[in-house]
Amino acid sequence: MANDADFVRQAAALPMRNGRVCLVTSSNGKRWVIPKGLIEPGQTAGETALQEAWEEAGLVGVLQAEPIGSYIYEKWCGRCLVTVFVMHVTDIAQNWPERELRQRVWLGPMSAIERIEDPGLVDLVRLATGKNTRDKVVLGH
Repeated sequence: MANDADFVRQAAALPMRNGRVCLVTSSNGKRWVIPKGLIEPGQTAGETALQEAWEEAGLVGVLQAEPIGSYIYEKWCGRCLVTVFVMHVTDIAQNWPERELRQRVWLGPMSAIERIEDPGLVDLVRLATGKNTRDKVVLGH
């Protein structure tokens, strides 16, 4: 059975505002994702999620107290376990640290789901937006 030591731990924000979801392009610009990054030593998953939302998307907001779930994906550094928090966006900046590296887009739930390639992330967006066709989120894909 796999445990946390088998994964690179990351945290992510699922930014939402007025019933819409914010997606950003991945660092290589080929996929649509949510802001996420490595959980640094001494940092909580929630702190990482807020920091990544600012750096990658220029968003400020409030996280739900508990994560909505997690998913696993493969990356060059190994298998990543991403803890995802729904973030209620309170401020949207016009300039942010990775503005030149990433695109940011606001979409309705179904349009966001159509752009996301990772099945685990799709499940979490469905759950967060009420567009869920399953009873629960299954970890991993």
